[in-house]
Amino acid sequence: MGNYRNFQLTVYFVAKGTATATREELEQDLSFFGKHMRLDKVYLEPFREELASHEQVELCRELFEKHGVHVAGGMTTVALTPEGAEAKQRLFNTLCYNDEQLLATLRKAVAFTASHFDEFIIDDFFFTNCTCAACRREKDRFNREHGITDGRWREYRLDLMRRVSERDILAVAKEANSNIRVTIKYPNWAESYQETGYAPALQRDLFDRVYTGTETRDPVTTDQHLPRYLSYSLMTYFENMCPGRNGGGWFDPFSTHITEHYLEQAYLTAFAKPKELMLFCFQALKKSMWVPALGFQLDRLDRTLDEVADPVGIMCYLPDDSHGEDNAQDFLGMVGLPVVCTPYFPEKAEAILLTRAAACDPQIVAKLDRYVADGGRALVTTGFLSAVEGKGIAALTSLEVTARRFTAERWRVEEDTPQGRTLLSFPDTQPVTLPVAEYRNNFSWGVVKAVRGEENIGFLFRDTYGKGELWTLAMPDAMPELNRLPSQVLSRLHQAFPVQGAWLEGGAGVSLFAYSNDSYIIYPYVTEKSQPQQVRLHVRGAEALELPLCGKELKPLYAVGGEAVFELSVTPGEWIVCRAAKESR
Repeated sequence: MGNYRNFQLTVYFVAKGTATATREELEQDLSFFGKHMRLDKVYLEPFREELASHEQVELCRELFEKHGVHVAGGMTTVALTPEGAEAKQRLFNTLCYNDEQLLATLRKAVAFTASHFDEFIIDDFFFTNCTCAACRREKDRFNREHGITDGRWREYRLDLMRRVSERDILAVAKEANSNIRVTIKYPNWAESYQETGYAPALQRDLFDRVYTGTETRDPVTTDQHLPRYLSYSLMTYFENMCPGRNGGGWFDPFSTHITEHYLEQAYLTAFAKPKELMLFCFQALKKSMWVPALGFQLDRLDRTLDEVADPVGIMCYLPDDSHGEDNAQDFLGMVGLPVVCTPYFPEKAEAILLTRAAACDPQIVAKLDRYVADGGRALVTTGFLSAVEGKGIAALTSLEVTARRFTAERWRVEEDTPQGRTLLSFPDTQPVTLPVAEYRNNFSWGVVKAVRGEENIGFLFRDTYGKGELWTLAMPDAMPELNRLPSQVLSRLHQAFPVQGAWLEGGAGVSLFAYSNDSYIIYPYVTEKSQPQQVRLHVRGAEALELPLCGKELKPLYAVGGEAVFELSVTPGEWIVCRAAKESR
C-alpha cells in the first residue's frame, strides 16, 4: 500500500503555506517529518480565500516528490469579499452561492486546481449559512414551490449544494481535466449537515470519493459536542454509506491540550480500518511534539491492523439528514458498547441501536416491528420512544416516557446467569438524572432499576416481541453521566448486547471494538480521573485468548454456560489487541 501495510499516511498542506513556501524552509520541514514518520502522500492546496501561484504550486510539488511523497490537490471553498462588493455575514468566509462574483472565484479556483492535479479533495467548508437578501429570496421561492410553510432552510440548502456540486465543482473540474477525481470531505458535525447544505444522500454518488472528518476537540472548552468515540463511529458510518469509496479519516491537533487526546483521534480512526490517515495540517504540525508522539505509534497501529478484519458491532441507524440525541451512540461507545453506524436500516444485523435520530425516518416503526418480530435484538433510547409515541410503537412495548425526571442514588441489577436470575443492589453511587418511563408490569420488564428513597424506576427494560427482543435504555439528561454508572450496571447492558459472542465486564471509560475474525481491541480513555483497572472479556465458545502484539495467550479465568471469561489489566491510553481461539478451530 505504501510505507505502512494497512494505510497510507497523508498530510494536508494549506494554501497559505503553498503561496509562501521557500525551498530551504520546506526542505527543513520535510526532514523533520521524515525523522519521525513515513509520509506517503500530500494534499497540496492552491486555494483557501486566495489563490497561490502556478510557480509556488510547482515548487512545492517538486520538493514533496523529491522526498518520495505522492502529490494530490486540495481546496477550501472560502473566499474574501470581492473588491468593491458589500460584505455579507458569512461564517468562516464560506461562500454565498447566490453571489455571481463569489461563484466566479470558486470556478476559477476549481479549474486551477484540476489543471494541476488528477485528484483533489474539498475541505469541509463546502456549506453555506448565508442569509443575505438573495439567499432569502431564493429560499422563499423554493419553499413556495415545494409546499414548505415554516420558513426553514434545510431542503433549499440541500438542493442548492447539490446543484453547486454538479455545476460549479464537478463540471468545471472535468472541463479543466478529463482525468480528474474529486473527493468531498465531510465534517465531524454529522447531525447538522442538512441545516447548512451538506447532502451526503444527494452528493455521495456525484463525487468519486468521500472523506471523513474524525477530529474530536475538547468537549468542554469548545463549541462542538464531539465525544472521542466519534473518530471511530463516523468512520464506520461513511464506510457503510460508501463501501470502498471512503478515502480515509482526517484529524488535527486543535483544541486537544492533552497529548493523548490528539493521539486517540489517530488510534480510533485507525481502528476503523481506513485507507488513509490524514494529518491536518503540515503547517500546524511542523516542529511540534505531535509528530514524534504519533510517529512513535504508527508502526504499532500498523501491526494492530494486521490482526483485525472488518469492524462489526451493534448497528446504529442514523438516517440521511437526521438529528436527535446528538452523539448518543458515541457516549454509549465510550462506556463499552461496540457501536458501528450506518445510514441504511440494518435489517440483517444481529443487533441494532436506535436513538432519537432514527425517528427521522418516517417508516422507522414499521421497520423496527419487522426486524424484532423476525428475531432481531434492538436497543432503543427513551429519546427514540418519545419521538415515535403514537406511531405504532405500543405494539412492541408498554413504555411511555413521561415529563418526570428522577435522580438515582442506588441501583438494582437483575443478573442473567445459567443458575437463574439474581437481584443485586449497589448503594452510594454518584447521582445520575434520568427520564422516567412508566410501563405496565409483566408486559415490559425492568432489568436494571435506579433507586432513590423508597422509589425505583427502570433504567434498562426488556420486551419480547415475535421471535425477538426490544430493549429500552433511559438516557441520562447529561449523557456524560453514563460514566457515573456502576460497573455492574454497564456490564449488564453489555451482557444483553454481545458482539461476535463477546462482551466487556468492567467500568466506564473503556471501549470494546469488535472485528469479523473474532478479534477485539480494548481501549481505555485518558481522562483527568482515569486509572488502570481490571476488565473481563466474556467470549462464547473460546478456549483461549491470543494477545498477538506481545505473543502471549491467556487461559480463561473461569467458564460458565459455554462462555469463557478472561481477565485483563488495562492502562489509560494503551490499547490491547486480542483474538479468541474458539472451539470450532
